[in-house]
Amino acid sequence: MSSIQHTKKIALVDCNSFYVSCERLFNPKIRKKPVVVLSNNDGCIVSRSNEAKALGIKMGEPYFKAKDIIIKNNVQVFSSGYSLYGDISRRVMRTLKRFNSDMEVYSIDEAFLDLSNFPDDEIEDVGKEIRSTVLQWTGIPTSIGIAKTKTLSKVANHIAKKKESGVTSLVGVKNIDPILEKVEINDVWGVGRQLTKFYHQNGIYNAKQLKNISNTWIKKSSNVLSSRTAMELRGITCIGLEKSVSKRKSCVVSRSFGQRVEKFQELKEAIANYCLNASEKIRSESLIAKSITIFIRTSPFQNKFGYYSNSKTIDFPIATNNSIEIVKTALSALESIFKNGYRYQKAGVLLTGLSNDDGKKNLFSSEKDEKINSLMRSIDNTNYKYGRSAISLASAGVQRRWNMKREHSSRIDTADFYCLPTIRAI
Repeated sequence: MSSIQHTKKIALVDCNSFYVSCERLFNPKIRKKPVVVLSNNDGCIVSRSNEAKALGIKMGEPYFKAKDIIIKNNVQVFSSGYSLYGDISRRVMRTLKRFNSDMEVYSIDEAFLDLSNFPDDEIEDVGKEIRSTVLQWTGIPTSIGIAKTKTLSKVANHIAKKKESGVTSLVGVKNIDPILEKVEINDVWGVGRQLTKFYHQNGIYNAKQLKNISNTWIKKSSNVLSSRTAMELRGITCIGLEKSVSKRKSCVVSRSFGQRVEKFQELKEAIANYCLNASEKIRSESLIAKSITIFIRTSPFQNKFGYYSNSKTIDFPIATNNSIEIVKTALSALESIFKNGYRYQKAGVLLTGLSNDDGKKNLFSSEKDEKINSLMRSIDNTNYKYGRSAISLASAGVQRRWNMKREHSSRIDTADFYCLPTIRAI
């Protein structure tokens, strides 16, 4: 029986082609076919299956540029469905927490997991167990990289993506230099475009060179971030897990319209919807807002119709998360900045000065306020159960011609009862 070694072990669990994997969950016919998912308004490609990557379709490429390849190769195309992706992401993260609650949710499809309580010689098998459990419980395939530091676990994950097992552990590897030599400096976690240029100018082209650079050079020529990255590549932990999610200071909801908006009524509906979305978000985190900013703009590339952009900020008399109060204030601001004769491309709302809603009554609280708070809770519970906008305000409209273009939507949303797939007995 092996004795448990307390070596630091951090796993990076990354969902493979996450948006594509979510679409494939309810559509088995596209499991082995090339698939792409598009960004807002079906603009750019934001997720690709391996089959789509093999065709040369690039990440971030505008949809219209890739259309010829897509049509020629019968690539399956989907508009992004963030409600579905958010729900599946929460299921993946809940599954991962069963292995250890010491976890950092890094993004919608990535999480760092502390596996230091498992023995070194069993760690790769643990990784395989995590991977198979996530796949079995959620249907989402993952790649898992395990190492002594977060930066090295990113490297391990990069290798794992190319392996059939989907798991790579660098724990116990005595000479890591041959592995790091194959990792280009721009692929190292935390090294962006500007830092890559700086490293290239100083003859550093891969992770091995950064790992072995002298501390004196780093202190003299670079910054704290470079020093931490180099130390992490040496297996020395400098970047800990951020287990607690810090409260947000602001909340923005903005969208580009599916078609240009000219009428005030349609712009009013859009702003009202964004307010409902934003207020629901801050209520879910027990926050209240001190002020609201409304902004609208036309496309800067359509000179024929003229360019117009404007915004207005209004402070609430008392910090609030009341949808009715927020919408009323927003529409008042919109009236003062709206101009006829323009074709608006984008609008948004920004709630700022967010603080905790401790539920305490202030000097101006009344019985009416408590009734409104109760109403907000009821609306949130109903919308959570039956899907967003099951209950809305009249000012938010019904037809919503301004909505984002989603011509390729699968119309599946596991967070909306009425959008769930129907299974029929044969």
